[in-house]
Amino acid sequence: MLHKSIDMESKSFKVSMFSWNVFLHVFTGVIVAIPIAYALSFVRNNQIYAIYLHILLLVPGFQLLMGQSFLGLCPYNSWSTELNTVEKRRAHWIIAMLSSILVIIGSFYMMYFKNINFNTMHGITGLVALVFTTVTIFSGVAALYPSQFKSKLFLPIAFSKISHILLGLTAFVMSGVSLCYSYDKNAFKNWIGADAALACIILTAIFTILLSINPMFTTYRRFKTALK
Repeated sequence: MLHKSIDMESKSFKVSMFSWNVFLHVFTGVIVAIPIAYALSFVRNNQIYAIYLHILLLVPGFQLLMGQSFLGLCPYNSWSTELNTVEKRRAHWIIAMLSSILVIIGSFYMMYFKNINFNTMHGITGLVALVFTTVTIFSGVAALYPSQFKSKLFLPIAFSKISHILLGLTAFVMSGVSLCYSYDKNAFKNWIGADAALACIILTAIFTILLSINPMFTTYRRFKTALK
């Protein structure tokens, strides 16, 4: 049985990929909107602002900006399709830096106001995401300027770029896991309902997997190239 190869230059394929990209952007909006709406309810009810700001900084930082930094490198992403490779990398770096800034500020802000930190799975997985985010910044600098860091890297340039992708991907995935654990908290269940909270967990898991596909494919492709 013969299998036809996919014509990536065909109009139908490009339309499909652009449509898929639009879906991912809409999906991102849904995933980000739910916790932000929850955070705004704290302000409306005159409750502590620390939780509100923690959510308002971390969810856009991880799920929105870090997700967009992944999508920006995709060949059929709407806002980056007209950019060349160098411009895409610069855009990726800028968005990733903004993401990291929000994540670091939001994390340390919450740590300051809590007496006990990292005593829940939400906190532990969030800490892992924070650590990997911080390390990703430095690996990103090395990946962006490989010639300047060539003598200081323990790995070949190709593998340093692979490690950067894997570090960033781990941070993103762990942030998704942490967000899922936050949906399992009683406060969120009381706000949205137990069934809806479960739906949020499922949607977040699907969202995290979908946005991880391109980085994983890129990692696989770079591994094949590096090992040749």
